[in-house]
Amino acid sequence: MKFAYKFSNLLGTVYRRGNLNFTPDGNSLISPVGNRITLFDLKNNKSETLPLATRYNVACVGLSPDGNLAILVDEEGAALLVSLISKSVIHQFHFHKPVHSVCFSPNGKKFVVTKDNVAMMYHAPGKKREFNAFVLDTTYYGAYDETTCIDWTDDSKCFAVGSKDMSTWVFGAERWANLIYYALGGHKDAIVACFFEEDSLDLYTLSRDGALCIWQCDTELSGLKPRLPKDHSEYKEETAKDLDEELTEEQKGKEVHGKASTNEKERTQKVKYSCVVKHFFNKEGDFNTLTAAAYHKKIHLLVTGFASGIFHLHELPEFNLIHSLSISDQRIASISVNSTGDWIAFGCAGLGQLLVWEWQSESYVLKQQGHFNSMSSLAYSPDGQYLVTGGHDGKVKVWNTISGFCFVTFTEHTSSISAVTFTSSGYVILSASLDGTVRAFDMHRYRNFRTFTSPRPTQFSCLAVDSSGEIVSAGSQDSFEIFVWSVQSGRLLDVLAGHEGPISSLSFNPVKCLLASASWDKTVRLWDMLDSWRTKETLPLSSDVLAVAFRPDGKELAVASLDGQITFWDHENAEQTGSIVGRHDLQMGRKELDKITAKQAAKGKSFTTLCYSADGQCILAGGLSKFVCIYHVKEQILIKKFEISCNLSLDAMEEYLDRRKMTEFGSMALIDEGAGDDDSVAIPLPGVKRGDMSSRSFKPEIRVTSLRFSPTGRSWAATTTEGLLIYSLDAGLIFDPYDLEIDITPSNIRKVLLLKEYTKAIVMAFRLNEKKLIYEVLETVPYNEIEVVSSSLPELYVEKLLEFLASSFEKSRHLEFYLTWTQKLLMLHGCKLKPRCNKLLPTIQFLQRSIQRHFEDLSKLCDWNCYNMKYILSLSQQRGMKRPAEASENDEDLQSLEDSSNDSVMEESAVLT
Repeated sequence: MKFAYKFSNLLGTVYRRGNLNFTPDGNSLISPVGNRITLFDLKNNKSETLPLATRYNVACVGLSPDGNLAILVDEEGAALLVSLISKSVIHQFHFHKPVHSVCFSPNGKKFVVTKDNVAMMYHAPGKKREFNAFVLDTTYYGAYDETTCIDWTDDSKCFAVGSKDMSTWVFGAERWANLIYYALGGHKDAIVACFFEEDSLDLYTLSRDGALCIWQCDTELSGLKPRLPKDHSEYKEETAKDLDEELTEEQKGKEVHGKASTNEKERTQKVKYSCVVKHFFNKEGDFNTLTAAAYHKKIHLLVTGFASGIFHLHELPEFNLIHSLSISDQRIASISVNSTGDWIAFGCAGLGQLLVWEWQSESYVLKQQGHFNSMSSLAYSPDGQYLVTGGHDGKVKVWNTISGFCFVTFTEHTSSISAVTFTSSGYVILSASLDGTVRAFDMHRYRNFRTFTSPRPTQFSCLAVDSSGEIVSAGSQDSFEIFVWSVQSGRLLDVLAGHEGPISSLSFNPVKCLLASASWDKTVRLWDMLDSWRTKETLPLSSDVLAVAFRPDGKELAVASLDGQITFWDHENAEQTGSIVGRHDLQMGRKELDKITAKQAAKGKSFTTLCYSADGQCILAGGLSKFVCIYHVKEQILIKKFEISCNLSLDAMEEYLDRRKMTEFGSMALIDEGAGDDDSVAIPLPGVKRGDMSSRSFKPEIRVTSLRFSPTGRSWAATTTEGLLIYSLDAGLIFDPYDLEIDITPSNIRKVLLLKEYTKAIVMAFRLNEKKLIYEVLETVPYNEIEVVSSSLPELYVEKLLEFLASSFEKSRHLEFYLTWTQKLLMLHGCKLKPRCNKLLPTIQFLQRSIQRHFEDLSKLCDWNCYNMKYILSLSQQRGMKRPAEASENDEDLQSLEDSSNDSVMEESAVLT
């Protein structure tokens, strides 16, 4: 088994905070998720989380006009320059203070950053390699409070900056003779957004109290006068008169100091703004805080979002209302419009909700929402294509591992979900909850078809289903009993008593009808389901048992206990075969408010979730830590530790306390820094009504609640505080030759191919193990010789070829060719492979998943073709009834169209079979 697993995708969370950005083509959306960013491909229905992360949660994202570069800035002001082509970090920079917004100029040569009360303009990184990618050009002063938003003119000559001091400042990106800066007032609350009109200096400003000011400029963009040359006499006089204080050259760059009030003489030859009209979104008597806005300049569409979850669409400058709808009851944190103006993206931080709405057809393009609280459990479907998660919000969500989207949510539970699982068929999901019910969900009709309850109300803490999918059992945490039901009838079959503490974990043997139950009473009990359901064996342990798991072949049992040990048992003979002391491998972090060190705190910590790998050679273990450990079972050694997060916005991430946060009065963490946000009160003075006086900020603690290996063996998933993390085998970066000799080279393999010795060429290609070369060799084999070559392949290389074919189905277009290879290999070598079915099971399941995906895609296409043919035939019949004369002329055309459609369906069916 290879352990080159790397971070693959992040599911379960679609939006946290920060601004949304559409790519320039308008088909993809970039969303900040914690300290990572996720790219949603709306056209191809896929999502991908980039394999890079900031040290704190991402606060704002700036996207270059060509869509190749992005600047990610976290809560502390640390920035990453990211290439969206190579999906890697190019440069790191620190602004030293929190940044509110980042915006590239339309020509891509500059970008502006707002922090504190200043706006800083930098030279944008070019295509050439530079020692410092962030070169400061000019710093603009003028606002007296924090700057909030930025917008550029279409020709990149000027930009506007909004501030919390209720003013908007227009600055020249270059030093124009008639526009250095201009201050605009007229609002009674903080500026939320400002937008220039298309190819104009006219400006729209929106404030938090729901006011829109339309500013008209007396000068066109072409009327901006360039700066006079330095040797000109008028330039010297002007500089000596009043511009010494406004512009200073330093090593860090130029500085422009704006003044809110100026003399009339200075404004005679300058640009002038006037407020044409002022509109209000709130009706009389209503007060709704405006929280986000976006404007599309070409179609003059203004989208505004409010704290109550309502959004408005207006046409400017007439301020005509197009739509007014509500997407939730939570605050809309970010809005973005794509380049064509058809799709509008909304982000709600409170619910973790992301919506893309097509306003013309009034339909959703994307509607995704993660779990409101953290996830507690997960399970893979038998083919590895789907993942089901249960959360503390009482929801059960099913995710597609290929697209990364949630496609169904079950909301029947009324309390936290404690465990979820699939049956062996993959068509039924079972979930246990603290509300005292176990529910069964149908994956065909997406409904709750069975509900299991206990005679007395109890809270279920764990769940297990046998390999046949007929018997389901759940453990109670307050009555110390195990309840067993029949899935078919829904009847309670028996109540297993004997434990003297809460049941912490249940697991069915994959081969036999044997149930293992773990409890806080320091025992693991084995129950034989076929022998009157009596206790077969009791395994004593030295500490409370937290998790139990059977090996995939059912011959070994792994148990995690409170003392930090993982013990392995031969359950047939009730003998302990080995143990791993893993407490030190957890490497606990210290919480900000902990009174003891992380080393002392780790003595009471342990693994809370276990999972065997698909081949049973290794075991995954996780707990209240940022690390997931993978151990070799036979050697009982630590193979690798995966750090699931580097996000310092979470608690218990660092081993030692930050001394900079310690004062003589205690830790700075005791101070609630969350007060003063848009939805809370800055200073709780008497009579202040705005905001929630009870709102508090807290840092969630990093933890791993559940781990599962994919049945295909190519990936594993973990539910964590960050979300649902998936780690996959990185096959593309591994050179792993097998039985390599000096004469096995690409040139020699091609020589063998020219001699038409196909079997030898395939063996040599697999020994060298270069993927492109294997593709070349396989696709050179003639179609009519596949059966002969397959029969002469050595048995050892049949397994390797099957695994290679399974991965090829996901990328290659030669579907029928590779299906033929698969069919011949399985038909000719099936009897020889059957004795080693346990070892080959992950490969076969991976193969099944790949073929199943193509089957579903093609079946949809065939169904669509059949529907179109029926529609055409029905139209022809209607037309024939109305105009029999014309219909007779068109009979031949319709018949030929029907024949061609039938031919295409038959071809697709042939390919599929």
